[in-house]
Amino acid sequence: MDNPQELSLASRAVFYSPEESTQSISYPIFMSANYQYDGDAYDQVVEGARRSVNIYSRCGNPNEYKLDDQMALISGATDALAVASGMAAVSHAVLGLLRVGDHIVVDLTTYSSTHEFFDHRIQDFGIEVTFVDSADVEAVRAAIRPETKAVYVETIANPTMKVAPLRAITELAHERGIVVICDNTFASPIVCRPHEHGVDIVLESATKFIGGHNDAVGGIISINSEILPADWLEQIRWNTLTKLGGALSPFNAWLLLRGIQTLPLRVERMTENAGRLVEWLEAHPKVRRVYYPGHPSHPQYDAAREQLDSPGAMLAFSVASEEEAAQVCKSLKLASFAASLGGVRTVTQLPATMAFLDIPEEERQQMGVTQGMIRVSAGIEKIDDLIADFAQALGD
Repeated sequence: MDNPQELSLASRAVFYSPEESTQSISYPIFMSANYQYDGDAYDQVVEGARRSVNIYSRCGNPNEYKLDDQMALISGATDALAVASGMAAVSHAVLGLLRVGDHIVVDLTTYSSTHEFFDHRIQDFGIEVTFVDSADVEAVRAAIRPETKAVYVETIANPTMKVAPLRAITELAHERGIVVICDNTFASPIVCRPHEHGVDIVLESATKFIGGHNDAVGGIISINSEILPADWLEQIRWNTLTKLGGALSPFNAWLLLRGIQTLPLRVERMTENAGRLVEWLEAHPKVRRVYYPGHPSHPQYDAAREQLDSPGAMLAFSVASEEEAAQVCKSLKLASFAASLGGVRTVTQLPATMAFLDIPEEERQQMGVTQGMIRVSAGIEKIDDLIADFAQALGD
């Protein structure tokens, strides 16, 4: 296609030109750590044209480059960079952007490892952090200082499903020349493309919806910004990624590239299942509260309708106690009780005593991560079977 951007999102996800040397429509796996300097390759490397030749897989490889291109295409980005994990995307983007003495405003309710990265590790590098509720734009405004260089939010917060008002935050930040970073993992590019709302840097844990089969770990950093230099991601590749060693393996890149092709279909079915499950949970006598951006009871329901193409596949619900929640998860038979999300199989987790266990109880309460909360990543199973499974687990 001469201009793939003219295609629908579903077609952009499934289509790419055959690999040139073989005409294979399934992109080959280039399982090599090293590449020979034939012909003009050495001269090109010396002259600085390092992306135009293959050097060493820590610096990039053909599978990663193809994944970069496809992620940029479906994310509305000008460029993308695949890395070894979602946390590698967080750390490489932030450490590649901020310096000693800089300040960043971060939403209080983020993925637990992200929160701990900002609460502990990054401050060891002389970078200051202020946590706020990003659903409150005035709280974001009040936290900004002269040395603030970035604002960090999640499209849909893990695990409370809070929705940050992206357009309002980016307008506020850009008036001051501040970069906005958004973790889009809970949404995926099918549910939301934050670049379309002005976000400068978008992060994805590709391990989740992008890969979709619980068999590959990876992360994505994408950029579409008038604040950052056009070559910012290439600078991250050579000055941060290759030095910190967060490269993505060729095989994992290939698995994630394959996952993109079915991403629209999977997310459509997952979202349908999530919505049906939410309706059923809302009417269940043992369920105290349901958290879902597509339900009118959600605090940011209007913001979700404005910036999400659909409510997505992630939800949470609360029962009376953590002990009861654990028993529900242990009793599930079709759905899984596990750590991750975004795969074809429905997965449940207890955020308070699993992902957020190392975060003090007082902070968990401030985040809204309460005892008895069960996080659900809806899969592609038959919805009647899923509801029957949750019914027996809840004791019906």
